[in-house]
Amino acid sequence: MKQILNRLFEHQHLNRNEAKEILTNMAAGNYNEPEIAAFISVFLMRSISVDEFLGFSDALLDLRANVDALAAYNPIDIVGTGGDNKNTFNISTLACFVTAGAGYKVAKHGNYGATSVSGASNVMEQHGVKFTSDVSKLEESLDKTNIAYMHAPLFNNALKIVAPVRKALKVRTFFNMLGPVVNPIKPKRTVLGVFNLKMARLYFYMYQQTDVDYSIVHSLDGYDEISLTGEFKIINRAGERLYSPEQIGFTRCQEQDLSGGDTPEDASLIFDNVINNTATQAQKNAVVANAATAIQTINSDMSFEDCIAQARESIDSGRARETFKRFIDLNS
Repeated sequence: MKQILNRLFEHQHLNRNEAKEILTNMAAGNYNEPEIAAFISVFLMRSISVDEFLGFSDALLDLRANVDALAAYNPIDIVGTGGDNKNTFNISTLACFVTAGAGYKVAKHGNYGATSVSGASNVMEQHGVKFTSDVSKLEESLDKTNIAYMHAPLFNNALKIVAPVRKALKVRTFFNMLGPVVNPIKPKRTVLGVFNLKMARLYFYMYQQTDVDYSIVHSLDGYDEISLTGEFKIINRAGERLYSPEQIGFTRCQEQDLSGGDTPEDASLIFDNVINNTATQAQKNAVVANAATAIQTINSDMSFEDCIAQARESIDSGRARETFKRFIDLNS
């Protein structure tokens, strides 16, 4: 690791194979926590290269648990990179349940919050969910509730090894970038939120080399999701399009409208309000917009307006609430 760090401190880059080997060694426990922290810190001071990103993701995908049976459901994942320092409530996770309530299969890959009060795993745990890597249980959840939740460290030893370092650092790391693309199912459908356009270009380059149906979303004021606080971009195989909230029938909201609060309990309460259709208009609209993007990723020939209507109906009809209730009953 000393040799690796000296190279990186001299502004050298790793090639794809080197990046893969380092992360594989990390997962094997060959480096201590200070070494891991030093390695991670390099990429806080300079951008990750495409080869480094691909090498790290190669390693994580090679190391993943075998859940190939779930791929037959052709689920979608809705995930943000995190690290936007906005401390929003759990918009992506809620969008997953709204999408599932609308009748689509969802495989949510998530973790504890590293840079926010409440990540997807925090809010699941607040509701009594017991995390599992048992494929039969995950299949049952997809069958009966349209959604399965995969707590990332259970499916990849590398993510488990680095978790204490990430928690201690409390800053955005390249693992925030890797998380969305190392869902162990390797879903063929995904909505990915990023906090800057440079990162959007990196994912766009990567997805162009795959057969994944993707939508990369970015709000221009720095959110890794559609926040409706301003203009946002959606990038997919059809191209790149800029939207304003008003253009798709929403009222523009303010940053404070999307706050996740100060504790996991605060975030959990907001989650319940949205799922029970008692949230503020701003909170509900943000979730609807992101769920609609997932629905359009699945149904590329459907208009955005129709996708928004489907997502809104999932909440208004109570189907999202019923989906979540069945999910909790089955997974607690």
